[in-house]
Amino acid sequence: MLKYSLVGYDSSDSSQRAFRFAMDLARCGGGRVRVVSVLQVTQGGADACALMMTDSAAQRTVELQEELKSIAPDSDQFVDLEIIHGSPGDVLLNQVRQHPIDHIVIGHTGRGALGRWLLGSVSDDVLAGAHVPVTVVR
Repeated sequence: MLKYSLVGYDSSDSSQRAFRFAMDLARCGGGRVRVVSVLQVTQGGADACALMMTDSAAQRTVELQEELKSIAPDSDQFVDLEIIHGSPGDVLLNQVRQHPIDHIVIGHTGRGALGRWLLGSVSDDVLAGAHVPVTVVR
């Protein structure tokens, strides 16, 4: 039985569907959901980045808690939320090493081949590197 599902969450429709799916699993099986949102820093000096990341993470945490509660009013009973800076695929795979995650749920964005080539694909990265079951929700 799946007890601790990890959801990569970016507020997109596909990540919201992934969150709903993981919440349904948690409710049915008495499990928990670890929601991880990844903030990426693309430019700026180290000091500016550190300040921006702290402010962004604190504000984003409050926003996400409200958003998740609007999707699933009982989310506070099932969800552990964390905002992390880095590359989404790497962050999600590191979560599996750091926590007792036994299942990953991610949304599928539906990007074409060119989009995947230009921007990469979190689902491809996770599928290639995960050592636990992965559900990709469309």
